Amino acid sequence: MKLRNTHDSLLGFLGGASWGFAIVGTWVTFQSFIFLGVITAALFSFLFLFLALFLIVVLENISMSRERHEETLKQTAILMQICDSLTANSPQNQE
Repeated sequence: MKLRNTHDSLLGFLGGASWGFAIVGTWVTFQSFIFLGVITAALFSFLFLFLALFLIVVLENISMSRERHEETLKQTAILMQICDSLTANSPQNQE
């Protein structure tokens, strides 16, 4: 249980840091390329923002995949219990 909390905390921190990186990085990129013109600076900023948002989506997919795996494990355990109880109560075992 401790590992799960640590993993969730790490993913949450990385998600927040990624949003900060996206916002600040977009502004810095815009300021860095403003000498080439507003349209060029906006284009490079959009490109940076696109890449940063892609990384955020990757982190969110990792988090969702982990949650889906945990749910699958829980459901498998419940199905195994149901299977064991049905096997124990079958007519072949009562003879």
